[in-house]
Amino acid sequence: MTAAAAHAWGEEPLLRVRGLKVHFPIKRGVVFDRTVGHVQAVDGVDLSIARGSTYGLVGESGCGKSTLGRAILRLEEPTAGEVLFDGTDVASLKGEALRTMRRRMQMVFQDPLGSLDPRQNVESLLSEPLRAHGLGGGTAGIAEKIRGLLDAVGLPSAALRRYPHEFSGGQRQRIGIARAIALEPDLLIADEPVSALDVSVQAQVLNLLEELQERLGLTYLVIAHDLAVVRHISDVVGVMYLGSLVEQAPADDLYEQPLHPYTRALMSAVPVPDPVVEETRERILLAGDLPSPANPPSGCRFHTRCPWRQETRCDDEVPVLRELAPGRLVSCHWAEEIRDGVLQPKSADEVAALMGVSVRATGAGPIETDALVQGVDEPIERR
Repeated sequence: MTAAAAHAWGEEPLLRVRGLKVHFPIKRGVVFDRTVGHVQAVDGVDLSIARGSTYGLVGESGCGKSTLGRAILRLEEPTAGEVLFDGTDVASLKGEALRTMRRRMQMVFQDPLGSLDPRQNVESLLSEPLRAHGLGGGTAGIAEKIRGLLDAVGLPSAALRRYPHEFSGGQRQRIGIARAIALEPDLLIADEPVSALDVSVQAQVLNLLEELQERLGLTYLVIAHDLAVVRHISDVVGVMYLGSLVEQAPADDLYEQPLHPYTRALMSAVPVPDPVVEETRERILLAGDLPSPANPPSGCRFHTRCPWRQETRCDDEVPVLRELAPGRLVSCHWAEEIRDGVLQPKSADEVAALMGVSVRATGAGPIETDALVQGVDEPIERR
């Protein structure tokens, strides 16, 4: 069932996140630690995932995607907000109640080697969750279950006696996927599930996830950088920037007509295999680097890099994530004007000038290498 279908029938979402914040304190001092600030990794995220659907979460490195996924599972403690899973606030659970709930929520980690105990072989890694939750029956039943898991992810039964360091990165990721689906959870959070796999294997894993979703009614939150993967597997896509959700829409709608300036920049960076289209399509260049989450910009967090930045509202007024069309949420003051073409993006030179930098030719003297406009070959120097 797609997210749109679930909403049409008025079905309650399996997962609802409200105002979720994860702030990490910045400590100073030798003898006595004192907090001098906070890294706002996740700052007020609202989202919902319909039962049986796939929610894709995209954004550049450092925007808080993985931290959000870990906070939903309570692997990182939320600073504020609610995580309602099937009507239960996960943030309030403790002890045995939290352990029992985690059986229904599993995760595929981005670093498979770091998430696998190097002292356990594959048989032990896959049997441990089954034994801990009393699943799989006796020894024979658990052994049969493990063999089925290995076959599902494309590993031979001979791998049972081997240890994580004896596998390639792609094989280790498949072991992590097998461990995550061992308990047949309701919600699976996949943090870059295919990034460590060969291209020839990625399609197999994605097809496996879709098959398991159809057979077991699983709900997915897929965190990824690969926009093609997200479009292929997702019903709804959310875009994060600097700890906040800036756009959410059905996958096809978002890829066909992105509304937020940051989403438009992301989509314009995806290469098109048609050379004619590639030469004529719109390219949006962003100035500067991602701001620090320890000191985020005032107002709209994207205004320091936005080609559509306006002198009013952008610098001092925080945009609200609002609905522009059914199922389409955008956090931008000028989304309608950008969509209708009333506002036009500034060039790379103009964006750089607003940031206090200027583009000039190479070889003209020393430059600041941290002040490059993304997607532009010429370096720039500060005025």
